[in-house]
Amino acid sequence: MSVSMYQASIPVLTHMLRNLDAILAKAAAYAETKRIDPSVLVNSRLYADMFPLARQIQIATDTAKGCGARLAGQEPPAYEDTEASFPELSARIQKTISFLESIKPEALDGSETRTISLKLRNAPVTFQGAAYLLNFVLPNFYFHVSTAYAILRHNGVELGKQDFLGKIY
Repeated sequence: MSVSMYQASIPVLTHMLRNLDAILAKAAAYAETKRIDPSVLVNSRLYADMFPLARQIQIATDTAKGCGARLAGQEPPAYEDTEASFPELSARIQKTISFLESIKPEALDGSETRTISLKLRNAPVTFQGAAYLLNFVLPNFYFHVSTAYAILRHNGVELGKQDFLGKIY
């Protein structure tokens, strides 16, 4: 059995975004219970030169929506990156999930060889679709989701591996 580009991307990304949203809900509840200003967690980072939680969520959602759009031959939707609260971050995640779920599997048919060009900080890069998904999108996406998890765990939010993995099917 072969795995399609759709199966390797959209369901994987939406599953992890739902897990990330549940993690944020736990963080919001933790802040309320411990009487911590939620902005403390939203602006927390693991180290001074790393992005804070809010930016980790923004990059994870940008990576996910960019993947779906580019593999489908579309322009990714633009988001403003203004989220500063748990409800706003959750809304961004939900908006991204809705966008990804609007992409039909047939839109990704043949995207293994679709040319994907990106302008990165240092230089433009070009990928074939499969390499873009497997070697760029998924590692970057998991990095930012993992970092968001780690920021919250580091700040005392009671999270475990199952929170990260979510419901295993």
